[in-house]
Amino acid sequence: MDLSRRQILQGSGAALAAWALPYRPAAAAEVTLTPRPSRAALIGSGAPDTEVWAYNGKVPGPVLRFRQGERARIVVENRLPEPTTVHWHGLRLPNAMDGVPNLTQKPIEPGGRFVYEFDLPDAGTFWYHPHMRSAEQVERGLSGAFIVEERESTAVDRDVVWLLDDWRLTPEAAIAGDFGNPMDASHAGRLGNTVTINGRVPAEFRVRAGERVRLRLINASNARVMALAFEGHAPTVVAVDGHPVEPHAPEDGRIVLGPAMRADLVIDMTAAPDRPYPVVDSFYARGAYKLVDLVYEGGARSAQPRGAVAAMAGNPLPRPDLGRAARHRIELGGGMMDPQVMRAMREGGGREAVARMRERMRQGRIWTINGVAVLGHLHEPLLTLERGRSYVFEMRNDTAWHHPMHLHGMPFAVLSRNGAALPRRVVQDTVLMNPGERVEIAFVAEPVGDWMFHCHILEHQEAGMMGTVRVV
Repeated sequence: MDLSRRQILQGSGAALAAWALPYRPAAAAEVTLTPRPSRAALIGSGAPDTEVWAYNGKVPGPVLRFRQGERARIVVENRLPEPTTVHWHGLRLPNAMDGVPNLTQKPIEPGGRFVYEFDLPDAGTFWYHPHMRSAEQVERGLSGAFIVEERESTAVDRDVVWLLDDWRLTPEAAIAGDFGNPMDASHAGRLGNTVTINGRVPAEFRVRAGERVRLRLINASNARVMALAFEGHAPTVVAVDGHPVEPHAPEDGRIVLGPAMRADLVIDMTAAPDRPYPVVDSFYARGAYKLVDLVYEGGARSAQPRGAVAAMAGNPLPRPDLGRAARHRIELGGGMMDPQVMRAMREGGGREAVARMRERMRQGRIWTINGVAVLGHLHEPLLTLERGRSYVFEMRNDTAWHHPMHLHGMPFAVLSRNGAALPRRVVQDTVLMNPGERVEIAFVAEPVGDWMFHCHILEHQEAGMMGTVRVV
């Protein structure tokens, strides 16, 4: 069956009850994940299945649920035709469990196994994915939600996970094989033509009048930045990247998520239940689309106001001492329309600058951190930090493109954007930087080990925008 791009983007029109993934705490101390080739009905409605790589044969992989304070033990058995690892995105854990090939562990060879075991001090919405050839392995379907439930969570009627993913599919619903092409690597990354919720092209999400829903959003795409608006509803943001925040309405009414970022929303379903309400992604001005419709099931609208959403207890994170923090400058560079090259051209040195840019691109070293483009995970550290000391990174995005910057192992407080302090305390592990933007983050360096620091547009990461922060 041939599918037009329009058909793929619009979806099948079938309701997908499976979106509300099961809310069950992990019953066993040990969980097994088996990445292997599989097939998935991403489009549905009679379209061909898509050949994917999947954890336990499902896209996305199983939702791993634990309780705060528990110890997770996860056995990974590799049934892929190539090596892999699993990175537990956003979790604080020992460096040896971080899942970075050749840096924190040896790759898991085909037919091999590796046991990840670590405590869970923080509650929140996290996720897991490979860090081995991740631009391709993640795009082929290897990702899943990792939920750590609070000891005392906010009161809701339903707790729902939406793992959002972006796919580049052919008209036959196959994953396009143009991985690593220079256009993606030097521009915005691998943007697709098909967005799924929990592994399916969405049609409608059914809600009940008057219910309060906790919606956990995870952007698992390679490169697509999303800005979601819920027509007719007023979401309250209660957590960002897993960590509680002061409950607040999203800025400009949109929830902006770069790749790897998460947001927990509380939404009261109190709109008039007589029509569908679209959820629209409008981050790209010329590429806005309807993600899904909220559709009310039968029943009258609740007449009882639910009241304000209560703040959740914070996680036991070390708080940076800003008065004694050591400061480091981080500058992101490179890419197409490199501002440094543009400045050189205006100042008369354009020919040499363009020649250097072309040579970097020929080598695949398209993006830089502090002037260095890194290919591969094993390399000299960008910085060496002292364990237990507070640090501030003054980061500047001197490129023409967005970069969601992710620091492994150490959640950070976002202090300011372009010199303006944030209106509330926000702790993240991935911060989206706009072109030309300056962002300050603060954190406490711990635990000991080599920790990745990279852009989570995976094509940018693999084309040079990554480094290592060493804690000693």
